[in-house]
Amino acid sequence: MFKFKFLLIGLFLTPILWAKTPVIEIRISNHLFYPSLIPVPANTKVKLLISNEDATSEEFESYELNREKVIMGNQKAIIFIGPLAAGEYPFFGEFYPQTAQGKVIVK
Repeated sequence: MFKFKFLLIGLFLTPILWAKTPVIEIRISNHLFYPSLIPVPANTKVKLLISNEDATSEEFESYELNREKVIMGNQKAIIFIGPLAAGEYPFFGEFYPQTAQGKVIVK
């Protein structure tokens, strides 16, 4: 009976474990984020794959998302966000805040 319970639990959790996390690709080029407006579904964990195409480093910074990560020049980084409630969550580049700006829009 003990093994049967674990089998039932495993069958129940399998679809949850196989559910894919949405991936959103963002580029940094000429100290700008592309795209700068990132639509995200509400109540969903999302993986941001950020490619820094500039030769200089940039720091992805967001007080509202509680995230910060330095992305070296010509490198990539992964940042997980969410699940988030509906709303707008601004982010910016710490090293070039005048130009590197964007917003996650959760619907």
